[in-house]
Amino acid sequence: QLEQTLRPERGMGNSPLFQVMYNHQTESVQGKREASTNIDGLDITIVNCENNTAKFDLTLDVDEHEFDFSASFNYATDLFEQSTIERLTKHWQRLLQGIVEKPSQRIAELALLDQAEQQHIIDDWNDTAVSYDTSVCIHQLFEEQAKVNPNNTALVFEDKELSYQALNQQGNQLAHKLRELGVGPDTLVGIAVERSLEMVIGLLAIIKAGGAYVPLDPDYPQARLVYMIEDSGIALLLTQSHIEKQLDIPTQVSCVLIDDFLNDNALADSKGVYSRENPVNNNSPSNLAYVIYTSGSTGKPKGVLQTHHNVNRLFQATEQWFNFTDKDVWTLFHSYAFDFSIWEIFGALLQGGKLVIVPFEVTRSSSDFYNLLCKEKVTVLNQTPSAFSQLMPISCAHFNNKNFNEAAHNAMSLRYVVFGGEALDVASLHPWFDSFGDNSPQLINMYGITETTVHVTYRPLLLSDIDKQGSPIGQVINDLTWYVLDADFNPVVKGCSGELYIGCSGLARGYHQRPELTSERFIADPFSQNGGRLYRTGDLARYQSDGTIEYVGRIDHQVKIRGFRIELGEIESQLQSHEAIRDAVVLAQEGNAGQQLVAYIIPNDNQIIEADSDAQHAFRSEMKTHLQQALPEYMVP
Repeated sequence: QLEQTLRPERGMGNSPLFQVMYNHQTESVQGKREASTNIDGLDITIVNCENNTAKFDLTLDVDEHEFDFSASFNYATDLFEQSTIERLTKHWQRLLQGIVEKPSQRIAELALLDQAEQQHIIDDWNDTAVSYDTSVCIHQLFEEQAKVNPNNTALVFEDKELSYQALNQQGNQLAHKLRELGVGPDTLVGIAVERSLEMVIGLLAIIKAGGAYVPLDPDYPQARLVYMIEDSGIALLLTQSHIEKQLDIPTQVSCVLIDDFLNDNALADSKGVYSRENPVNNNSPSNLAYVIYTSGSTGKPKGVLQTHHNVNRLFQATEQWFNFTDKDVWTLFHSYAFDFSIWEIFGALLQGGKLVIVPFEVTRSSSDFYNLLCKEKVTVLNQTPSAFSQLMPISCAHFNNKNFNEAAHNAMSLRYVVFGGEALDVASLHPWFDSFGDNSPQLINMYGITETTVHVTYRPLLLSDIDKQGSPIGQVINDLTWYVLDADFNPVVKGCSGELYIGCSGLARGYHQRPELTSERFIADPFSQNGGRLYRTGDLARYQSDGTIEYVGRIDHQVKIRGFRIELGEIESQLQSHEAIRDAVVLAQEGNAGQQLVAYIIPNDNQIIEADSDAQHAFRSEMKTHLQQALPEYMVP
């Protein structure tokens, strides 16, 4: 009856209702069994015959005797390694020992790990006490590249380009203007600029002036942009003339039109021209560099405060793996309101490389994007797995087309493809590895969060990873620590899931004007000797036997779509604000192009449910329009 009611997924290799069994027998049961086998004239002894076939994934048999217990594990060898079961046995014995020694203690206080194991996980796997010279700010590092490589191409957008010298000089002119308007350390300055050379000039100018840039994507709905402007408290907005006309800018916010400013200052003999020299630095590395807003579970996005120090140490800590040079060509594929862009922009500009700004329409066309990669000879490509899944088929098709000449056959110049922003299914890369192999280019999975400065881990991907389960995220970056903990902040055993916590150098200052949320997510590090902090990621993970970590999922209702972090509660809150909606639930479900958002709603008027298809379609369109007025496109189901 249970099976008929629940209709669980069936498989030839497992039981439909359960895969783990605990079997406990007392001596009295065995005694009755033995008594039933007494036959006059025969001496009969019960002998347990070993069954070398596992009926379930895992079975624990316990026999209770008068003075002790005996136990045995039976497991499927294609699912578990012997070392895993031996470890499980050891932890179970320790748990039982703790119960006997202190029967009155709370269950949560029972230890699975002995002191040596705990030290191995907490200390040995976090022996990452590396410090880097972060005594300068990121704009100073860029200025050094402009001095060393003045004629190198810094930016490319469509048919336009800027050298390092020109980019630095134009950024300096605008920075002097911003200083004149009162921008200084930790001053938040909004920037609402379309993909263009001006976008990068603008954000460089803000940090050169001493401020921190707040990226405002012009494609976001007006209501969301206004909220971010008001919540951030910016008094100054850097934008373009045509965008200013479209935005509903609060009266207390002054605007600097970057296109008009650059045109006015283009000629050296222009009246009132601003200096092209580097402004005197008035920042320290602990000052803010940018504030990026992420989705919030309460229905409102929250600003993450990030410093110069954190960005600087990110590139120093990862240099050992990548060795980026001034010969590398990068793409700015992602929105500058998404923190993956920090890696793209400064990965290029702090190394003297070329940054190709990808036009928005090209990001939506895999064939056009492939052609751009070939034309610009891009060497470093950063992609969310969902975006790469669109590029992969056309790349493999071109590579495998034997009608192409040799030049076309090797058209792409990639050295690295770096994945980030969402969970990676390694098995999905099978077609790529079949065509390109696993080292030319090198594919790398990097897990990270906005609050921990883009990247936390490094994991090169190999052909041998294809058949492995899960999403491997590898080893932690050198100057960070990480722990997988249970709900009571105890380290979990290898192979078991727990919440992932990140500590040390890369942690954000907190959330802008959200002290309660900051104290909830950024907590004291119980394993630190010097008063460090940990960030609660909300991600489920588990230790592998070699100390690396596998990403498992989320403990809450947060998801990632195309790399953007989305709190499903924010979408539900917007739906429930409509007068026609009684309740709503939003889920992320797997679709043809990866995960997609699906909203389930209960209308106040039940007649909608019974209405014809045209009326239901009109109702759905109305709800979609309602969401589009408050949420960005990637958050609309």
